Amino acid sequence: MSVLEIRDLHVTVETDAGTTPILNGINLTMNTGETHAIMGPNGSGKSTLAYTIAGHPKYTVTSGSITFDGQDVLEMTVDERARAGLFLAMQYPVEIPGVTVTNFLRTAKTALDGEAPAIRGWTKDVKAAMSNLRMDPKFAQRNVNEGFSGGEKKRHEILQLEVLKPKFAVLDETDSGLDVDALKIVSEGVNRAKESTGLGVLLITHYTRILRYIRPDFVHVVVAGKIVEEGGPELADRLENEGYDRFLDPAAPIEA
Repeated sequence: MSVLEIRDLHVTVETDAGTTPILNGINLTMNTGETHAIMGPNGSGKSTLAYTIAGHPKYTVTSGSITFDGQDVLEMTVDERARAGLFLAMQYPVEIPGVTVTNFLRTAKTALDGEAPAIRGWTKDVKAAMSNLRMDPKFAQRNVNEGFSGGEKKRHEILQLEVLKPKFAVLDETDSGLDVDALKIVSEGVNRAKESTGLGVLLITHYTRILRYIRPDFVHVVVAGKIVEEGGPELADRLENEGYDRFLDPAAPIEA
């Protein structure tokens, strides 16, 4: 079992108004095999948490720690975090002109493992994963995310998750922009990856609809950069009925 621990994490970002605090003392412990849902209103700091774990240079950790099996994540470069087993599915996946999906995936797998995967087995695994995600095989020869619809980009993120096999996956609003059919397909992909590898999932979302397909073990409500309530799946059901009004302060919201 692997453990990802976040302790008293404080994070700032530079804006036109100067240095702005976003996270104000996040505490969270995740084990492989668990699914944690991070929920909260817009501007609460959910995506900031995702990108801080991944190592985005825009965000500055002013205090606190992130450790992965006792190793200091904050001392790792972005690629070292990926090789250690951390994966980020982005809310807005970027286009990479000139790099095909096939080359991208094989290069990433080679970087993770230290050697190129055997062609025959690798090709079979990628084709099977694409079929499960109902992706046209022709996508393998297209440039990464170039001309992809929103739903196709999200399926490609989950394709990466399935074939790269990380220990922890941070899914930043993977449900945004998906219709009902695409949401179900993407969710099934996450569940397959978890069942086959035992990875831990940190699922960031505004809404409970994806939690109908990916059932969380724990739910954490983030407001103004802090976890203000925690519970099991029943907390998500309560949020569906009540929203976030009871957590909100009349002060201006944080931008994240």
